[in-house]
Amino acid sequence: MGAPLVSLTDARGVVLSHCPVLPVVRIDLADAIGCVLAEQVIAPEDVPPFANSAVDGYAVVSADLISGECELPVIGEVAAGAPADLPLHPGAAIRIMTGAPLPAGADAVVMVENTVRLDDGRRVRITAAASPGQAIRSAGDDIAAGTVAFGAATFIRPAVAGVLASVNARSVAVIPRCRVAVLSTGDELIDDGSPLAPGQIRESNKTMLLGMVGESGAVAVDFGIVRDNEAALESTLRRAADACDAIVTSGGVSMGDYDVVKSVLSRIAVMHWMQIAIKPAKPFAFGLLTNSLGRQIPVFGLPGNPVSSLVSFELLARPALRQMMGHSAPLLRPSLRAVADTPLRRSKDGKVHYQRVHGAFGDDGRYHVSARGPQGSHQLGATALANALAELPDGDGVDAGGDVTVYLLSF
Repeated sequence: MGAPLVSLTDARGVVLSHCPVLPVVRIDLADAIGCVLAEQVIAPEDVPPFANSAVDGYAVVSADLISGECELPVIGEVAAGAPADLPLHPGAAIRIMTGAPLPAGADAVVMVENTVRLDDGRRVRITAAASPGQAIRSAGDDIAAGTVAFGAATFIRPAVAGVLASVNARSVAVIPRCRVAVLSTGDELIDDGSPLAPGQIRESNKTMLLGMVGESGAVAVDFGIVRDNEAALESTLRRAADACDAIVTSGGVSMGDYDVVKSVLSRIAVMHWMQIAIKPAKPFAFGLLTNSLGRQIPVFGLPGNPVSSLVSFELLARPALRQMMGHSAPLLRPSLRAVADTPLRRSKDGKVHYQRVHGAFGDDGRYHVSARGPQGSHQLGATALANALAELPDGDGVDAGGDVTVYLLSF
């Protein structure tokens, strides 16, 4: 009789409870994109730091233009990056470029499209009225000094990094990106392009998982293919534990397997060998390997079948890595209720099934999905272009036109 099935919720609970957030580090802003802020950033200065023009045109005193069209002498020019040394008095204009500081005395800018250059630029005809503050970006208009630019737990996207640069945050305290060792085991695997000998297969899981780790926001570290040799595998796992924050392996986690992965991990790590009530990806292993510094490194043992490996990573390893990197809940991929355009069939077996589907938003504003080829756990070719996982509770599945919960793999 096999081991009792564990619910996905319980299995995920075990994993997440042993994957704490990584220690905070302070790094250069240039290296912080893709990390999560560990503390709030208070702006030490105004952005912009001075009142400046929002357009190319002419700085004016708005009271001069109450009646609309008029001609004014042009007494100077100020460009972006140059000081506005010449003050403006009523009855005159100063030519100004976008981003240039506003001259003292000016309270409006008229865009160049509403002007006519006269007398070789010494005068200007203004063809529209102006109001106080027109086309002026005040100091602190974007971010005022002393205010919170971003709170803790903010994900540093490129635009966030741009704002941090604008407030002179040269370094920031962050939860770092997780370094994840990825390795495959097995004498049957080859990745050198040579012809297949009897019993050999080409490596695919490691290639896929390296990409999935990177897509999760972590840093994937390729530890290669390890042959079926316990000493070599132990050495590789210990090196990975010293160099990385987590380890991902695939294969050798089924209940009936006698595999070097199971043998070695059972001996050197504290492991949970699980049979989860899902299909695919029923077998799953998770544990902690203590490295040479005494730090406990999470180990994710994924099934060997490629589709099972993909689903297992998505539902268990990916949320754990995201938690370690400080990402806020929800840790899973975005989900929504979708319309099944084709029947999504399954049989009753006491498990939740995750079928690979392809979806898109329809003219009705709803997300529509359809089955994506054969659903065998070994059939990665039929799965590769799927962009969602359809969650099918125990039962007969969903009829065409029915509602189904899907997790979006492309977000």
